[in-house]
Amino acid sequence: MTTKKTKSNKLARFWKLLGPGLVTGASDDDPSGIATYSQAGAQYGLSTLWTALITFPLMAAVQEMCARIGLVTSQGLTGTLKKHYSKPILYLMVLFSFPAIIMNIGADIAGMGAVGNLLFPSIDATYFSVFFTIILLGLIIYLPYQKFASILKYLCVVLLVYLIVPFLYKQDWMAVLKGTVIPTIEFNKNFVNILVAILGTTISPYLFFWQATMVVEDMNHKKNLVVNKKIIRDVKQDVDFGMLFSNLVMFFIILTAGTVLFNGGIHQIDTVEQAAQALKPLAGDSAYLLFAVGVIGTGLLAIPVLSGSLSYIITETFGWEQGLDKKFHEAKAFYTIIAISLLLGLSMNYIGISPIKALIYSAVLYGLTAPVLIAIILHISNNKKIMGEFVNGKKSNVLGFTALILMTVAAGFLLYFQLTT
Repeated sequence: MTTKKTKSNKLARFWKLLGPGLVTGASDDDPSGIATYSQAGAQYGLSTLWTALITFPLMAAVQEMCARIGLVTSQGLTGTLKKHYSKPILYLMVLFSFPAIIMNIGADIAGMGAVGNLLFPSIDATYFSVFFTIILLGLIIYLPYQKFASILKYLCVVLLVYLIVPFLYKQDWMAVLKGTVIPTIEFNKNFVNILVAILGTTISPYLFFWQATMVVEDMNHKKNLVVNKKIIRDVKQDVDFGMLFSNLVMFFIILTAGTVLFNGGIHQIDTVEQAAQALKPLAGDSAYLLFAVGVIGTGLLAIPVLSGSLSYIITETFGWEQGLDKKFHEAKAFYTIIAISLLLGLSMNYIGISPIKALIYSAVLYGLTAPVLIAIILHISNNKKIMGEFVNGKKSNVLGFTALILMTVAAGFLLYFQLTT
């Protein structure tokens, strides 16, 4: 009895410790990310499973640096950029971030609406899109930070459905192991495109901004906080767990599509609703329902992160009041930007911009900005004038520069394919 109680207390303490890192990692598996991973599995089977082993340490290293910057400077990434770097760099980040995030929001809202229509065919997808947009606006604007953060944290649990789906049918676990530990690379345009898409989807610039600002928000609610090695270690644990969770979900989505869809002869998946619909006859109603419900849950989790990141970027740039802990009348510009971003995203359903094109354009913009931002993050986190004793260690730098090189190569491929096709 005592042992059970001790284990329960440990789990409760661990859950309490988790926060911005878990939410940031989980929000990376948004509907657009699910579409990318489903396409990878449908098109190439288990051949891209190994990417989860590569993206996890790189993603964790970059996000941990962002969290540490927020913790040490008590500012978001934009605030730190504004204070220590030239304005052109700052404005360039805003210029690239705005359209990319809006397109990502639009694609996610459209995906949620389409899946809602799959579950309830008598209701048009656009009605679902409007409904989800209104719900999200209400949650973001009217809930105080602690409640809002708690809801986002519990929404992460929705992602567990993707860890269940592959166990609902028979798996060749030796083939899964082989696909996980032995990298497969095909030197052709389509395969490279998939690898670039996976990399760009997992290491996304908006997550850098969100991670830093959420650590600041979170720490502002903890009284008499003194930054020390224990606090840094706790934040790192939160980030590592969040990124591990994110990459596990990515792994299992590729596994689901790579066994069910690929083996079923379905090799082209362009949207999340196509992935869910294709699962129904091949894997049964239970897998289909879990997959579909998961899309809606991840959208409700990711869209506040996307819109919040954009609002923090803009308000910090111009020195306006911001923060999810403030009420609407205390930070009107902050919440207005969030509302505008959601409404602009929703409008994409009505002005003829397809979600898939939006994802391609946002991936290009993310791909172009990510290497620059990672380079700046590495510079900040190695600057003793800014970080003091909490500068990067050797491991962080090795992983950080590896991420920088890979994202730079990815950006090169993105530009090449956009200019030549």
